[in-house]
Amino acid sequence: HRLAEDNEVGAVVLTGAGRGFCAGGDVKAMAEGTEFVGTMEEKAQALRSRMETSRLLHEMPKPTIAMVRGAAAGAGLSLALACDLRVASDNARFGTAFARVGYSGDFGGSYYLTQLVGTAKARELYYTAELVDASQALALGIVNRVVPDSTLEEETMALARKIAHGPRVALRYMKRNMNAAEAGSLKDQLDLEAWHHTRTGMTEDHREAARAFVEKREPQFKGR
Repeated sequence: HRLAEDNEVGAVVLTGAGRGFCAGGDVKAMAEGTEFVGTMEEKAQALRSRMETSRLLHEMPKPTIAMVRGAAAGAGLSLALACDLRVASDNARFGTAFARVGYSGDFGGSYYLTQLVGTAKARELYYTAELVDASQALALGIVNRVVPDSTLEEETMALARKIAHGPRVALRYMKRNMNAAEAGSLKDQLDLEAWHHTRTGMTEDHREAARAFVEKREPQFKGR
């Protein structure tokens, strides 16, 4: 919430705190039956509350980028997919993993993966829990870019800065359009685009971009 509302933040980068991005849940706790406590309803409600992280990443008004090194599996994959873009190290690996531990999946992964790779491939990746390497993930459209591990942070932050320096009001409405397109009809999408396009055409950033184009220079956006 804080990052979503901070006017100084133009883009958000999500990455893992350790060697990898996120390998999912605690399998030892699963085996011991201590991962969740309480009634089924209490367990489901507790999980649903934690899963709000995924929705916030997907719907926050700022562009979000997952910087993936190592494994992104299970809920870790779902969180990476919740972001707008994914930049992966050449050592990154991706997997749904849920079938390996007898789970059906959480954190919105089934929604995001179906949007990215289509229903048939998404089902295959869920049913088999096969790992996908970085080059395969790029070919499937799971990631946007694959870079050498040694330059992952540099290249991800360069992309984030490029986006953050763009027309922020327009980017916010672009994201709304893209999110709406995932579930709405063509008519609804045309209505939404007409409203948002007109709204962004009234911004200072739009006028500055048009002047810069005519004057053959880089625009100086102010986010308004």
